[in-house]
Amino acid sequence: MRAGEIAEPYPVVGVNTSALVAARLIGRDRLPGLVVTDLDGTPKAILPASEVVRFVVPEYVQADPTLAGVIGEMAADRIADRLGDSTVGDLLPGRPVELAVLKSDDTVLELAAVMARLRSPLCAVVEGGRIIGVVTASRLLELVCGEPV
Repeated sequence: MRAGEIAEPYPVVGVNTSALVAARLIGRDRLPGLVVTDLDGTPKAILPASEVVRFVVPEYVQADPTLAGVIGEMAADRIADRLGDSTVGDLLPGRPVELAVLKSDDTVLELAAVMARLRSPLCAVVEGGRIIGVVTASRLLELVCGEPV
């Protein structure tokens, strides 16, 4: 089986997309992350949902999670405000990272190897330089492990 055969339609956002729009999309559709494209439409990054959560939680709270218990609910309700003033590009790491992108004729094992090595919840599948779909880790496991019990 080839990556192109199991790739499914999936939301893609650009680096200039509002971070709040991207976060709402992840939340609404319960996505493990999003594929991010550069201004020219080429894949730039995989943005895991966990990175969006990390962005909204202040660094001092990440460093000392016990502080989360003393922050009032009103302040906690406003942690997502930071997303409104940011773009998806602001959520991406500053350093270049290897991209979880495969060609449509790559095998399922190649797909699994890339996802495992990069710890990516999804992988974009391209053909001729354009994204034709995405394979999520949950879809890959469904195919590899067979029918649910």
